[in-house]
Amino acid sequence: MRIGIVCPYSWDVPGGVQFHIRDLAEYFIRLGHEVSVLAPADDDTPLPPYVVSAGRAVPVPYNGSVARLNFGFISAARVRRWLHDGAFDVVHIHEPSSPSLGLLTCWAAQGPIVATFHTSNPRSRAMVAAYAILQAALEKISARIAVSEYARRTLVEHLGGDAVVIPNGVDVDFFAKAEPRPEWQHDTIGFIGRIDEPRKGLPVLIKALPKILAARPQTRLLVAGRGDEEEAVEKLPQEMRSRVEFLGMVSDEDKARLLRSVDLYVAPNTGGESFGIILVEAMSAGAPVLASDLDAFAQVLHQGAAGELFANEDADALAEAAVRLLEDPGRRAELRARGSAHVRRFDWSTVGADILSVYETVTDGTTAVAADERTPGLRARLGLARD
Repeated sequence: MRIGIVCPYSWDVPGGVQFHIRDLAEYFIRLGHEVSVLAPADDDTPLPPYVVSAGRAVPVPYNGSVARLNFGFISAARVRRWLHDGAFDVVHIHEPSSPSLGLLTCWAAQGPIVATFHTSNPRSRAMVAAYAILQAALEKISARIAVSEYARRTLVEHLGGDAVVIPNGVDVDFFAKAEPRPEWQHDTIGFIGRIDEPRKGLPVLIKALPKILAARPQTRLLVAGRGDEEEAVEKLPQEMRSRVEFLGMVSDEDKARLLRSVDLYVAPNTGGESFGIILVEAMSAGAPVLASDLDAFAQVLHQGAAGELFANEDADALAEAAVRLLEDPGRRAELRARGSAHVRRFDWSTVGADILSVYETVTDGTTAVAADERTPGLRARLGLARD
């Protein structure tokens, strides 16, 4: 199958959507499919052979963050050329409602289009205001996927239609087989995320740290992610600076090794999350997880069965839970076992097969009819109209 995948966000500024698209493309390539990914990228960005640059992106405030998007006449011309050259059997657009390549591709593409919606934002005024512009493009979509029930709810409430829920995927064995690093072990808490983006929650974790250190003085906090490390250090009380280590951006291999090494992984995100891929990665690596009780995080953690939850933005609750877990190796071992079992449903062997079945449904009329007969309502859940 010839598969074209559209990435809305700049390839040179890594994020959850880009990682999902990268891993999805490489999963299909391993299966023998021909895959091309169209993504914004600076001219000097090293790209995998399957990625085609749509040109530089510009920073745009989007969903509580700053996304680097690509839009305009030049981008539209590159989209049309990519579609012409690719002659794809199916085009898979991620975030088609964002002002980027996905929307341009919706306008330009002919044939089967699958769209994945990642955003969870129940109060998106921008999405409501843009509905009239988006409607004509979104009507061309053959099937819709949402990465979580909360992303599906955002789609239904703002744009209408429905979607089948297929979560983000992870190569579970890649994390499970990583080698721990001795210097990252023993009384360590891990955090991975953009350190200068408040919704990732590092300020909440830093606020909780004095109480954690009062009870567990030997605890260290390891922070990985892009941002101004010097500014972050300056905000720390002097007595805490020796207990916090900023690692900067880390490779995929070092991320896996970090998650394999820490005694506790903390996800203190405060909002704007539709899934929580880092939780899946942490569970894959065997790290006990403590996360804020965002709806999407609670769903990923099986409502607290595969990891513990604390009240969102409550630094005292975070500190209390962290201390309790650090002092209870038996509970941490229980969370490791539960997380390792639970996370298998997010492995690419399952997620990739589910996405491929959607492709087959929209590209093969016989398959679509057969699927509809076997599973009443499947076509409706995919957002497909009957002929």
